Amino acid sequence: MSQLKLNQHAVHTGITKEHLLKQTKDRMASLFTPNQVLGRLQTIGCVAVEITQRCNLDCTLCYLSEHSQSVRDIPISEIYKRLDAVITHYGAGTHVQITGGDPTLRKHTELIEIVRYARKIGLYPALFTNGIAASHDLLKRLADAGLCDVAFHVDTTQRRKGYKNELALNELRKEYIERARGLGLMIIFNTTVHKENFSELPQLIQFFSENADVVGLTSFQLQADTGRGEWRTRDIIISKETVQAQIETGLKKSLPWGVVQVGHTDCHSYMPSLVANDNLYPLIDNVDFFSDFVRDFPSVPWDRRAPLATIIKPFLWSLLKQPRWWPKVINYTFRHLRLMSADLVKARGRAHKLTIFVQNFMDAKHLDSDRVDACSFMVMTAEGPVSMCKHNANRDEFILKPIDIIDDKGTVQRFEPLKWKEQKHVSDSIH
Repeated sequence: MSQLKLNQHAVHTGITKEHLLKQTKDRMASLFTPNQVLGRLQTIGCVAVEITQRCNLDCTLCYLSEHSQSVRDIPISEIYKRLDAVITHYGAGTHVQITGGDPTLRKHTELIEIVRYARKIGLYPALFTNGIAASHDLLKRLADAGLCDVAFHVDTTQRRKGYKNELALNELRKEYIERARGLGLMIIFNTTVHKENFSELPQLIQFFSENADVVGLTSFQLQADTGRGEWRTRDIIISKETVQAQIETGLKKSLPWGVVQVGHTDCHSYMPSLVANDNLYPLIDNVDFFSDFVRDFPSVPWDRRAPLATIIKPFLWSLLKQPRWWPKVINYTFRHLRLMSADLVKARGRAHKLTIFVQNFMDAKHLDSDRVDACSFMVMTAEGPVSMCKHNANRDEFILKPIDIIDDKGTVQRFEPLKWKEQKHVSDSIH
């Protein structure tokens, strides 16, 4: 969507980006360091909109409710209402995850219309799926409807038959890459980190680097105990710092973690990088440079999926107006080109963006109020946005509650999420 259309939508809703950024800044007051992105460049990291609770896997680590398979899909009008609420709370240009159990289990015509609507109102929709039902044909139809990203969740917690370990699953990852190749989608891979696959992380990050021509982001999500599934509290070896160390082992270099801050420092690490000749180089490695940059260039597009050319053009235009930045940018650019020179020559000048993300989810019984309040990853519910960790810890409170739906005639209808025969059973189990 063009910037003109985004601005028109902002006028239509009566919401300005400046107002929304200020709201975020106020919420992030205690964490508003010079390198904090939220409140300066973004109003939120991303927002999840769950369109079904049903799933076609039985994972050892599960964030869904024990009752999820009995929960009916909420009406599409309620989905549209929640997407509208994303605009109201965070503005146009927000990254929204179309997710749930697995969203591909919803009627495909409805899934496509949901994506189309999200893009129409100015959101950047991403499909979050385990990939089983995400055929090339479906992905193409979704891309034509406005889908921006597809995130495949593949790891050994899913107990996929025929794959004995994490590295064996690379065969499946390659299959999913080919399904999405050439559709204009940014491909994301999500991996749950646990004791059994911790030792394989170095080889896994190598795989993603080798496929950076199509894989734009890889997210390593630390095991969390939400009170469901077979596995509970993570092993002591699993932490944000140890996972970062394993990634560095695989890349054979130290990385400047913490230069770019998105949300709470305990929640995640964000590492934008370039890959040339299968070797990864951090794109932003100086905290002072980055802090000054976001202060002086707040209008430059900050979109992890945008091609470099899309970012460079408005940046150069802004740069022309600030001559004092010219030597800084020249020195910064040439320093990186010098570091990458050998690999750029071997790659014939080609480099690809790859963002590394480490997500440290909280256990249900150990929610930190400061982290919840500063959350950059929200779920849009019927009551409004809720921190993902808080939502996972209290999922039944959100997904089992009846919803008032206004039909096309303006009549209020009560939607019961549970199938009638399940209502009494679930009520008894809860109380």
